[in-house]
Amino acid sequence: MNRRLTTWGVIAFGVLIVLLNTLFVVEQRQQAIVVRFGEPVRVINAPGENAPGLKIKAPFLENVIKLDKRNLKLEADQEEVIAADQERLVVDAFVRYRISNPLQYYRTLRDERTANDRIERLLNSSLRQILGTANSSDIISGRRGALMAQTKVDVAKRASSSRLGIEIIDVRIKRADLPAANQAAVYRRMQTSRQQEAAQRRAEGEQKKREIIAGADKEVAITLATATEEAETTRGEGDAQRTRIFAQSFGRDPSFAAFYRSMAAYEASLGQGDTTMVLSPDSAFFKYFDRGPNAR
Repeated sequence: MNRRLTTWGVIAFGVLIVLLNTLFVVEQRQQAIVVRFGEPVRVINAPGENAPGLKIKAPFLENVIKLDKRNLKLEADQEEVIAADQERLVVDAFVRYRISNPLQYYRTLRDERTANDRIERLLNSSLRQILGTANSSDIISGRRGALMAQTKVDVAKRASSSRLGIEIIDVRIKRADLPAANQAAVYRRMQTSRQQEAAQRRAEGEQKKREIIAGADKEVAITLATATEEAETTRGEGDAQRTRIFAQSFGRDPSFAAFYRSMAAYEASLGQGDTTMVLSPDSAFFKYFDRGPNAR
């Protein structure tokens, strides 16, 4: 009885081993290469097909290598590129691709590590060639989209000629910056340029200020001259009118006119209070002090 159970157990174990080496599952997102004695013989769920599920292979004679069917992303190492204007830039790029020919991919690259190494070398070589024909300003912002489209076409051609079995979907630059050794010099040039621009604008502002001040001074001088002219004219007219009135008054009452002139002379000579005059007592200058307005 025990021997029979042991025999059935060995048979069941052998059947399980055979089944495990015969049956395998291919997921929707995968494609599988069946390899016999190191040579690929067929592809299951290849691009353009929809055949995932439980599959069968020859036990112990065939192996299964599963590859990703989805779009793959490769982050390339930073690459230093010399632009057409001799400016050095550190470029950080990535590429998206898919395995379009699994058999060719396996024969040329074998595994994902080797594939990433080959694709990265193709990308870096293409970046140096394409970006080397453009100025740094175009790489950073001006024509980046067009340069990336050109790089994508170039990388796709290189991958096709190398028979890598992949399809290049997109190539992009994440960052393009100056090397750390050049940043300080560039920043100094930028600072000098801004200082020169600020000095120029300050000089232009100073010139405009002087022009405005000169214009204002001119307006002030013109206004003062005009006002002085008008004042002198008005004063002259007033003096003429005063003289005319005084002459008319003198003709009507000569004694009052003489009295008025004497009072004006008194005011002019004695109005300050600190005037000393030496005159004889019978001087005509003080006749109105002695005899009043009727003095002769």
